[in-house]
Amino acid sequence: MAFFLGERLTLNPRHRIPFLPNQRDRYRPFFNVQLIGKLDVLLNLNQSTISGNTMAKVTINDIEVASQSILMRVDFNVPLNANLEITDDRRIEMALPSIKSVIDRGGRLILISHLGRPKGVPSTELSLAPVAKRLGEILDNKVSFATDTVGPDAAEKVQALQDGEIVVLENLRFDAREKSGDESFSAQLADFADIYCNNAFGTCHREDASMYGVPLAMGGKPKVVGTLVEKEIKYLNDVISSPERPFVAILGGAKVSDKIKVIDNLIGVCDHILIGGAMAYTFALAQGGKVGDSLVEPDKVELAKELISQAGDKLVLPVDTHCGDDFNAQCNKQVVAAGEIPDGFEGLDIGPESAKQFADIIKSAKTVVWNGPMGVFEMPPFDEGTKVVAQAIADSEAISIIGGGDSAAAISQLGFEDSVTHVSTGGGASLAMLEGKTFAAVEILDDQA
Repeated sequence: MAFFLGERLTLNPRHRIPFLPNQRDRYRPFFNVQLIGKLDVLLNLNQSTISGNTMAKVTINDIEVASQSILMRVDFNVPLNANLEITDDRRIEMALPSIKSVIDRGGRLILISHLGRPKGVPSTELSLAPVAKRLGEILDNKVSFATDTVGPDAAEKVQALQDGEIVVLENLRFDAREKSGDESFSAQLADFADIYCNNAFGTCHREDASMYGVPLAMGGKPKVVGTLVEKEIKYLNDVISSPERPFVAILGGAKVSDKIKVIDNLIGVCDHILIGGAMAYTFALAQGGKVGDSLVEPDKVELAKELISQAGDKLVLPVDTHCGDDFNAQCNKQVVAAGEIPDGFEGLDIGPESAKQFADIIKSAKTVVWNGPMGVFEMPPFDEGTKVVAQAIADSEAISIIGGGDSAAAISQLGFEDSVTHVSTGGGASLAMLEGKTFAAVEILDDQA
């Protein structure tokens, strides 16, 4: 990876950064769109891309902020209910160390974030007003809110800021120029500040205006990372670059994409690769099995055959399947051997023997990376495989990294956040980082001398 932030992190197997789940529809946990690229992610763990350029980045705690205006990009993409009440404020809580670092030292803080996907159209439902209110309640201090982002209200409230005060600007994505990385929009935001701080790990893999355009427009002004970004990158960089073995990867999800060919290299990285989710049925089909009405990719069967042949016993496939005759909790259910799913039934979870086998492998691991549930974890009883795997990870003494939105959501839903090492705050960003991709939004920030 291309970033190194300060000293090497001392690992505590029980330390973690909680994931903050977004709202998901009932299909997403099983038919995991983030599967594409997962194997590319893990492939690169055996290459030098993670260590890459080890230039350290300046952090918000390294610089003087008194009487300075700090534009801090945060990730306040919190879930709201129908009454526009925040149902989970942990994204706000996790930004607090950097926020307090600025205001406690007399800085003037301008917070910018997106919320949802308004696609350039302002809406009351996606306003950051409830976020500003909640932040003020948490801090027990006044937090101003601007009803626009670079308009007259924002300009007035930024100009009125005094030392130790905060203003939250309206949703960045109410302006379509945010997503396009527009230079003029970036310059308007940059003009508000003396210092730029990136504290939004969840969007570090993007080059939106607030992530890349603004620090570029800042020119020679200080551009630093916040404590959350610092911690995330340290964790992923330090743990994955030198994993303790046995190193086990657990992959769930739906499709055997064309990128799965990189499992060739994954085999050389991990000691075991456990396959769950719907993509296991394409492997079952490749072995001549019956998959009933399960989700499969017939055009990937030959590729799956090659992968099975190349992987040997490192690739661990389910030995049984929990299936149903409809996609609902009230359907008729049965557990069958892998490759024996009858017509009219579809696989919805790994079976109990598979779950036990996976758990036994996890128990012997020293490093575990999990990305993707084993079945429809939000629809009991087809959550059982995911629960067993999650419990095994939680009980293990291994360094455990939960990356990707759905597996992280499963850990949260099952109450195991306190029992794993690290749950990433950014599924897409963590996957991109593990791929060894360079984050332009971090590269552009100031290097330590």
